[in-house]
Formats: sequence, structure tokens, C-alpha cells
Amino acid sequence: MNLSLLNTAKKGYFGQFGGQFVPETLMPALSELEIVFENMLKDQDFQLELKDLYQNYIGRPTPLYYAKRLSQHFGKAKILLKREDLNHTGAHKINNAVGQALLAKKLGKKNIIAETGAGQHGVATATACALLDLNCTIYMGAKDIERQKPNVFRMKMLGAKVHSVTNGEQTLKEATSESIRAWVSNVENTHYILGTASGPHPYPLIVREFQSIIGSEAREQCLKTYNQLPNYILACIGGGSNAIGIFHAFKEDKSVKLIGLEAGGEGVNTVKHAATLTMGSPGILHGTKSYLLQDNFGRIKEAHSISAGMDYPGVGPEHSYLKDIGRAEYFSVTDAEALEGFKLLARTEGILAALESSHAIGYLSKFMPETSTDDIIILNLSGRGDKDIPILSQHFDF
Repeated sequence: MNLSLLNTAKKGYFGQFGGQFVPETLMPALSELEIVFENMLKDQDFQLELKDLYQNYIGRPTPLYYAKRLSQHFGKAKILLKREDLNHTGAHKINNAVGQALLAKKLGKKNIIAETGAGQHGVATATACALLDLNCTIYMGAKDIERQKPNVFRMKMLGAKVHSVTNGEQTLKEATSESIRAWVSNVENTHYILGTASGPHPYPLIVREFQSIIGSEAREQCLKTYNQLPNYILACIGGGSNAIGIFHAFKEDKSVKLIGLEAGGEGVNTVKHAATLTMGSPGILHGTKSYLLQDNFGRIKEAHSISAGMDYPGVGPEHSYLKDIGRAEYFSVTDAEALEGFKLLARTEGILAALESSHAIGYLSKFMPETSTDDIIILNLSGRGDKDIPILSQHFDF
């Protein structure tokens, strides 16, 4: 585990970001989790079991696919897609869910709770719990339940209880808050499988560790096939797990530019967006300090995105740090641009991307003119789009 960019002088922080801003009742559970996690990094039996599940259950390694027709469409850099959409359950979320479910077994905790927005983390957690014989409860905003019905069905079929969160905006922020409240009340026998690289320490490190397989594979695959590192890494970013997963292996390679794409919604000049890093300011939400969408009084603003997995008003603390030190750049992509990205990939490569990943595809029309034909781009295709068909059908009239 590479901690070179973590400010270890202040444990649990990336520069000024991170920390443990939680009720005292959660501190023993977080301390226990940190100890078990650190032991897991050195436990060969655990690592072998995880590797076996990654290979034989999830389906890793995922391909690094040369999107030839998409590249030809722009006539510039070579575009390679890291195909996380080909994982079991259809997204990168299963990497972390399986890893944390194994941690829960080590902790001796039979009950699992998790939050979900688009439903991909909920499905991944329900899948891991079914596989490892754990009880599963998923907290999901009522608005997201309505627009992600296929994933809700999948979670229930896998044996999970889906708890509808009806307060506030009824999306990911409220689902996360409700999950934390439930955890506080049942901390002795319950593990919270947090789905993104945020939350109180040690969650940002845990999620990064389980998702870093994405970048490790991509780096090795690119060197093996093209005998060079990529020039650019592109990934969508809501909370930040898929982006930090692919960024991590390249953070020390200064020649590789890291670019995260946020949800610009109806435009960052409106109130309907979720561009936390490009428009937010530092604050505290869900147990960690990071960039947030907030007003002058620190009240959290409503976030908007066409994608249920991107409308979160916060972001992982490591991304906040990477922004501040200039190691990664973050840009916003509107709903309309994401829809065009979805359509473009479908028509050039026969791939239906998740609306989250479509934000990265949608950015290409702005970005590709800056590249040369000698450049290589790796774009993390974090999930597949069948879950988004109910939403997409409202925007495309064929």
C-alpha cells in the first residue's frame, strides 16, 4: 500500500482533508476496523482469498480495450477503455464490496448496512452478502429508488432489505446520513460497507485499497501492450471511488495527467449541479473534511445530476487533496454532454455505458482537440448502462 501522498504526520488526513468527525460511539468501531484493515494488508490468507474472488467470481482482470472507432471519430489520441463494466454486477463497486464483506467476517459482524445512489453499490453489497452469508440492509433515497428500479429489484432478489429514505432530497446524501445513524445504533454487531472513498478514517484508505486493483491492472496492461505509460487518465467522479482506484497507481508518475469529471448538471452557473471540486469549498460532511457544496453558513446545498450516482454534494478527501496540490485536475460535464457521450460510445463501439461513466465520455469532445495522435488516454469505464435505461428512455426518442 503506497502512502507516500498521505500526510502520515497527522494520521487519517490528506493534507488538511480527512479525519474522523463522528459520534464518540463510533470511535471504537473505527479503531477496530483500522486495526483489522492494517492486519489484512499483511495477512497472506486474506489476500489469497480476495485474489481468488477477484479472479474467479468478479472476473478480473478486466480488459484494457482499444476503442478504435471512438478514437477514429476524433482523429487524435488513442483511447483505451478500462472495462469495469464487465465485472460481475456491472461496475467497479463489487471490488470494494467483496473486500469489505471479507473484513466484516474477520470482525465477526454478521449484519451489513450500506448506502447507495444509483444502486450499483447496493447491488454489489447485496451480492457480496449473499455470497458470504451475511445479513444485508441497503439505505436508498426514495427518489433514487424510483429512477433505479432495476437495481432495486436486483438487491431484493439477492436477499437484501431496501430501506427507502424519504427525508430531505431523498437521494444519496440522505441515504448516507441514514446509514450512519443506523450504524451508530447497532455498532456492536454491524459493519457499514461504505461505497465511496469518503467518510471517516480509515474508510478512504480501505476503499482506495480495494479499488486500486483498477489502476494496477491498467498500468501493467498499458506497459505490456504499448510499452509506455498513458499520457492521461480520465474518470468520472461523484464520491470518487472509481477515480481514486485508477489514479492511485499513477500518482507518482508525473508524466501522467489525472483528470476527474464531475456532474455539471444543468450548468455550474445554475443551482442544479454537483460540481463539488470545481465549485465547492472545504467543510465537513459524513465524518470527513473535504470540498462540499455549501452556502456561506455551512449549510449543505442540494446537488443535481441526471446520474443517481453523481448527485452527491461532497467528495472523497484524497481528491480534495489532489486538487489542492495540483496533482489532479477536475472539470464539470453537463447532463446534456453526458447524454451525448452515452450516445457516442453506443454508436461507435456498441457499448452502453453507465450515466456516471458517460460524463467522462462526454468530456472527450472538449478534451480531444488538445491531444496528439501519439498520446494515449485511459478512460475508466466504471459501469454499464442497463440500469439507466428508464432515465435514458426519457431523453432519446427513437
